[in-house]
Amino acid sequence: MIEELTRPVSDADIHGLAELLVDAVTSGAAVSFMSPLSLETAESWWRETIASSRRGAIFLVARDAQGIAGSVQMHPAWAPNQPHRADISKLIVHSRARRAGLGVQLMHAIEHAAWRAGITLLTLDTRRGDAAERLYRRLGWTSVGVVPGYALDSDGTPHDTVVFYKKLTPMSGTRSIAT
Repeated sequence: MIEELTRPVSDADIHGLAELLVDAVTSGAAVSFMSPLSLETAESWWRETIASSRRGAIFLVARDAQGIAGSVQMHPAWAPNQPHRADISKLIVHSRARRAGLGVQLMHAIEHAAWRAGITLLTLDTRRGDAAERLYRRLGWTSVGVVPGYALDSDGTPHDTVVFYKKLTPMSGTRSIAT
C-alpha cells in the first residue's frame, strides 16, 4: 500500500525510512550518499529533510509486511515564478521489493499527488544507465541531456547523470494514490 506520510512523522517511520536508505546505498544505488552509510546518519538525514521541506512537499511510502518497502518525494520549486514546478527525488525501492512494479506504482502515485497539488511540470535526475533511467523513459519522461561526472557512486566512482522532465496533463494526473 502506498500512502502519504503525515507530519509529525513517527520515530518508527523515520527508522524504516533510514533502513530503506541504508539498503539502497549498500546495494549501490545513486541516492546522494557514500558507502558505508550508518543507520544513525540516515535517520538524521530523514529527520532534517522532512523538517526543512518546503510547504507542499510530499513524501510517499510503500509498505509491505516487513515495513517500508519504498519511498519517493516531491519538492515544490522555491522560486516565485515557478509555482507550477516541482522536483521528484529519492525514488527508492528496498532490495527485497525490486522488480515487482513498486517503482512504477510510486511514480504514478507521486505524479497523481503532484497533479492534485496543482503542479504541471516535474523534473528529476538519475544516474545514467541505471534501471531508473529506463523506468522514467517508459513512464513518458523526456530526457533533457546528460551531465558528465555529475556525482560519485557510493564507492567514489564518478558517474554521469541524466536530467528529465515531465509535463503533467489531466490524463497523467488521474491515477489514484491508493495502490
